[in-house]
Amino acid sequence: MTPHPQTATVTFVKLVVGVDSSTQSTKVLLCRADDGTVVAEAAAPHPDGTECDPRYWWDALSMAGRGLLGQAEAVGVAAQQHGMVTVDEAGEVIRPAMLWNDVKSAPQARELVTEFGGPAEWAARTGSVPTMSFTVTKLRWLAEREPEHAQRVDRVMLPHDWLTWRLSGSGGEPTTDRGDASGTGYFSPADGSWLPEYAERALGHAVSLPRVAAPAEVVGRTSWGAALSAGTGDNMGAALGLGLAEDDVVVSIGTSGTAYAVTAKPSADPTGAVAGFADATGRFLPLVATVNAARVLTVTARLLGTTAAGLSDLALAAAPGAGGLTLLPYLDGERTPNRPSANGVLRGLTSANATQENLARAAVEAVLCSLADAIDNVRAACGLTPHRVVLIGGAAKSAAIRAIAPGVFGVPVTVPEPAEYVALGAARQAAWALSGAAAPPRWPARPATTYEGTPLPGVREQYAALREDAAAWQ
Repeated sequence: MTPHPQTATVTFVKLVVGVDSSTQSTKVLLCRADDGTVVAEAAAPHPDGTECDPRYWWDALSMAGRGLLGQAEAVGVAAQQHGMVTVDEAGEVIRPAMLWNDVKSAPQARELVTEFGGPAEWAARTGSVPTMSFTVTKLRWLAEREPEHAQRVDRVMLPHDWLTWRLSGSGGEPTTDRGDASGTGYFSPADGSWLPEYAERALGHAVSLPRVAAPAEVVGRTSWGAALSAGTGDNMGAALGLGLAEDDVVVSIGTSGTAYAVTAKPSADPTGAVAGFADATGRFLPLVATVNAARVLTVTARLLGTTAAGLSDLALAAAPGAGGLTLLPYLDGERTPNRPSANGVLRGLTSANATQENLARAAVEAVLCSLADAIDNVRAACGLTPHRVVLIGGAAKSAAIRAIAPGVFGVPVTVPEPAEYVALGAARQAAWALSGAAAPPRWPARPATTYEGTPLPGVREQYAALREDAAAWQ
């Protein structure tokens, strides 16, 4: 009797794409939907600056996604928060998008806070007190400074909204998610709904706003038939990519600096230090952002004629406190604290401490002290007691940052292996939408290393004294 040949079982693995459209570049990850394994990745740069024509984001996505997007059964887009994309009735972009790091609307931010009832009213309604980063302040700037453009505005979108809309063919109604919407200044995170009157009063006339999608919703289809998830903001994407537990505090040191946590309840900080954002899963993401972060290290390295690695070596060769040298790192103005016209200050320079090592150490300590203040703000606003800090971002690769951070933060610091966590979060959201499940898929945590150190309260006291003194003259 002749045996039947065995039939091989073929398993088809579903693939998803996560996109991170940041200030500097577009990153595209092709991942397995079941476990998040990265199959392939690519990137393409964006122009530098505080404004950007959205077509450059589309061109970068097309370039980075070539050969990857078409393999995906679902796509999720996470992008820089707060950017203002204005389109006319024909769906054409009216002017370059004003980005989160554009500080021109600082006067309008102050006007709006007063005009709309003060900080407490803003915090109660929108979860935040808007600074020049928020989209609502950019709308008012547009109305005052470019009225001919303001009159043409039919729709206002965020960067991730516009990219998702373009991926769907720009034919349907634009959508957003509650996470990214919560950074506009005209959305209520607690209620999950727009406050259209805030946008209207800022711009001078009513505008259409994207439909707010549910966290795991399929909001459309690409030209090749892939599902499109709702997408989200970059910080919300990173939180989803990291798989954060409640009471974990994340510090990200990249183009901007951020400290945030995932919580079950909304926050409303009338001081304006903590932005009461929503996250990408139906929870909340109280967050503090600083304008000055990794660039401080880059500028200091350039000043010392060295590389990032060289700066790290120099900083580790100096003692804590940098021999009394203290840097206030507000090189490009600052968002938290809200000092848009501030600049950097170097204090305590003497002939004895004027060394490359001390200047490098002062730069590292300045960035970390600024973010330690941010952690304290989140802790106070949300009643958190963090037992560790999860450190991510480009500067987390610095040996000096990893070694000095635990002493400045006062808790152990966990550094996950380097990964594109924003894009990974967008991919996880895409897999969630594809599955139709009630919760995001469980993807294995990335390997991580924990660092501990002796607390350095003297370093923070030295920094705080300079921060407060500078407030009197800046």
